[in-house]
Amino acid sequence: MKLSGYAAGGSDLLDTTFAALADPTRRAILARLAQGEASVTELAEPFAMSQPAISKHLKVLENAGLVSRGRDAQKRPCRLEAQRLAQATEWLEHYRTFWEAQFERLDGLLEEMKADDKARTKRKRPAPKR
Repeated sequence: MKLSGYAAGGSDLLDTTFAALADPTRRAILARLAQGEASVTELAEPFAMSQPAISKHLKVLENAGLVSRGRDAQKRPCRLEAQRLAQATEWLEHYRTFWEAQFERLDGLLEEMKADDKARTKRKRPAPKR
């Protein structure tokens, strides 16, 4: 079973990525950045929290490699770094494939059971009276 270079027990990169994604505010920030670059002020607008609080969330996202900050004159625009999300998605894909196979096996078993039940029902029916 290949886990795309990640040890079966996980890796520091995945741990950091999933820890960063665990917070709804950070997921909302990523969703906003998926639309394009934004300043800390722009990212703070929809939240009832201070810019320093948003900056702390951004630091967690930066440490996880999910966000980077550029330099544009006086601004430091934040941007989404999708590669780390792609790595997490790749890791999750293995488990999606596993569960799909399990559900397909279950579907097959249920179809077999339905067919067996149908066959038993036909055998038990008395012949119609004439």
